[in-house]
Amino acid sequence: MSATDPVENLATLIRCPSVTPSEGGALSALDAMLTPLGFAVERVTATEAGTPDIENLYARLGTSGPHLMFAGHTDVVPVGDAAAWSHPPFAAEIEGGELFGRGAVDMKGGIACFIAAVARHVEKHSAPQGSISFLITGDEEGPAINGTVKLLEWAAEKGERWDACLVGEPTNPDKLGDMIKIGRRGSVSGFVTVHGVQGHVAYPHLADNPLRTATAMMQALMSPRLDEGTENFPPSNLEVTGIDTGNTATNVIPAKAKFAFNVRFNDLWSAESLQAELIRRLDTAAADENLRPGRAPMRYDITWSERPSHVFLTRNDALVSSLSGAVESVTGSTPKLSTTGGTSDARFIKDYCPVVEFGLVGQTMHMVDERVAVADLETLTEIYGVFIERWFAHAAA
Repeated sequence: MSATDPVENLATLIRCPSVTPSEGGALSALDAMLTPLGFAVERVTATEAGTPDIENLYARLGTSGPHLMFAGHTDVVPVGDAAAWSHPPFAAEIEGGELFGRGAVDMKGGIACFIAAVARHVEKHSAPQGSISFLITGDEEGPAINGTVKLLEWAAEKGERWDACLVGEPTNPDKLGDMIKIGRRGSVSGFVTVHGVQGHVAYPHLADNPLRTATAMMQALMSPRLDEGTENFPPSNLEVTGIDTGNTATNVIPAKAKFAFNVRFNDLWSAESLQAELIRRLDTAAADENLRPGRAPMRYDITWSERPSHVFLTRNDALVSSLSGAVESVTGSTPKLSTTGGTSDARFIKDYCPVVEFGLVGQTMHMVDERVAVADLETLTEIYGVFIERWFAHAAA
């Protein structure tokens, strides 16, 4: 099989049921595609107590600089109700010009296209004047503990250095050429427990309802808004994502009220400065005497997500202009440079080299009948091919 065909590459990968944390044969399939192209392929299994072992892959073509990395993941989310799919989720069947299968756009499709682009480059020009590497993880859709973070650490410890990275996540909202991600907002999650005194609702003076303060705390976190946004990022936004008292009786004042929240924040904040502001707001709400006249501030505990995601913005003209120019030359569209959306493994890669993201249209990712237009696979392969040529030409200049 020739790795120059992105449709065949993707079909092969989809037929590997690599639902996190299972490798499912996907990394073996990549090995079979990359080794004939001259890549030195290494499989790395990462472990950590309390989490499943994860198989990852690192492959490099060339030994000198400049060094371009392509990063992605072969693990996929569960299919849900397989009977609800129009085609079996791991069959990679084509109908109406679309290829169906779990992982088609998120993100086996991006990997398949970049491999095809590299294979065509090697076929046309031989190996690049520098190095290309693939950094592929198996737990991006899971806890992201034994994947990209540890694979980067492993590679860096053995002397690997990169000049730039492209992550092949599905960045385009409607059509290929819409959007390149040049950064990501940060993300912080918090879990608050407000401690009251349980009692009968008919005798509120003998109890202390934690919900009075919990609701005020939630309001204080959300209003006033954290900021008005910046040149490159939208306003920071906090959402309460869960509330629980553990109480099923309507005539009992609960002893505790718990709520969770998540903040997506821009470059006006660090994770630390944001946490300090949120604690200030919580303390103010806990001490509000209007809610509980004559009482001491309500006692509460807060815990934070173990690893907040830090905001970042890529300012690297060689990388951004090479990719933007490639997109425009192939599609005729000037892509928007965006920092919207959720987090990705780019948040880890940014600590090693400049990183941007560009891939397929993401409208069906994680859905029943996830699918990609066959024509888009060819177009993305062409974009990646032009990008490879432009980036190495720019890096050598």
